Amino acid sequence: MATLTGSTTDALSRHIDIETGTPEHAWQACTQLDALPEVELCELVPSRSRAVILAPHPDDETLGCGGLISLLAALGRHVNVVAVSDGEGSHPEESALHARLPEVRAQESRAALCHLGIVDAAIQRIHLPDGAVAAHLPELRKWLRTYLQPTDILFAPWMLDGHPDHEAVGQAACEMEEVVGCKLVEVPIWTWHWARPDDPRLPWGRARRLALTPAAEQKKRLAMQCHRSQISEDEGRTPVLPANVLAHFVRPHEVFFL
Repeated sequence: MATLTGSTTDALSRHIDIETGTPEHAWQACTQLDALPEVELCELVPSRSRAVILAPHPDDETLGCGGLISLLAALGRHVNVVAVSDGEGSHPEESALHARLPEVRAQESRAALCHLGIVDAAIQRIHLPDGAVAAHLPELRKWLRTYLQPTDILFAPWMLDGHPDHEAVGQAACEMEEVVGCKLVEVPIWTWHWARPDDPRLPWGRARRLALTPAAEQKKRLAMQCHRSQISEDEGRTPVLPANVLAHFVRPHEVFFL
């Protein structure tokens, strides 16, 4: 897979405006989403492979792959979650929560994973600075080369996902597919907010839909509620993840780019 080479203009067109964006009903009405081929769990993550979920910030694993994690946990499969940053940049310094965010967000992720069926989850934390992952790509590459195995299935944000940390993590993950030999599965997360169904940049030809069981869908909804720091108002400030954004992640399926 080619390394991301988008222009500055292209990057600006993927700017995330939290108060606006494509409403979920537009995605529900589009024919492309309905027509996506389904992928079976055993095809996505073969039985002898580890599923490694690469999250730029604590909560990305729940939003993009919560249903997948729940399905794998129900089968007794091992799931590895890697938090690239501690998510310490989600709130301004004047917030009373700011200083505690690294541990608060780690606790929220562990609680979410428990809802998804991963009890006593040990999240690998790389501690790269939130908002500046691109400036620390050599460290991320080094960590991943040491940690990953050729038989791993690596889940990482799509390289055009819109958030600079997501795109940097996606670029590093793409390189690991070539360097380590693991298989990369790209996960659209912020894509659902800034893109529209007719956007020619969306790789519909590589998109596959993983159907969730009702139990997995419900567990994902409960897991999302664990990320209280992100979905609640903070001293009158708009939540980091308001309802219009969360709506993209309560579908009865998850979409991956293979």
